[in-house]
Amino acid sequence: MTKIKVEAYLKKDCSVCQEAKKVIKKVNTDIPFTFQEIDITSSEDLFRIYKDDIPTIFINGKKSFKFRVDEEEFRKKAKKEIIKAKLSMLSNKKLHCDS
Repeated sequence: MTKIKVEAYLKKDCSVCQEAKKVIKKVNTDIPFTFQEIDITSSEDLFRIYKDDIPTIFINGKKSFKFRVDEEEFRKKAKKEIIKAKLSMLSNKKLHCDS
């Protein structure tokens, strides 16, 4: 199974962040991905970058959501990343077989 990586830049005391985490974790019960929470208060640099933009969600390194995470849109983006990863894997296999 191809997995994707989801990163959430947030603060622990942020209610909007907690809602975003609920959506992400709900989707994670159906779609496999690794999920990493990054507390922006753990670093001055992170805090400076994200203090006005939390939560910010990245899927496979691409900024995908800011402030609010829509469940259906999150599912679509996660599935799209899985399909892209599978296609890339198939393409790499074909290249190795053709060599």
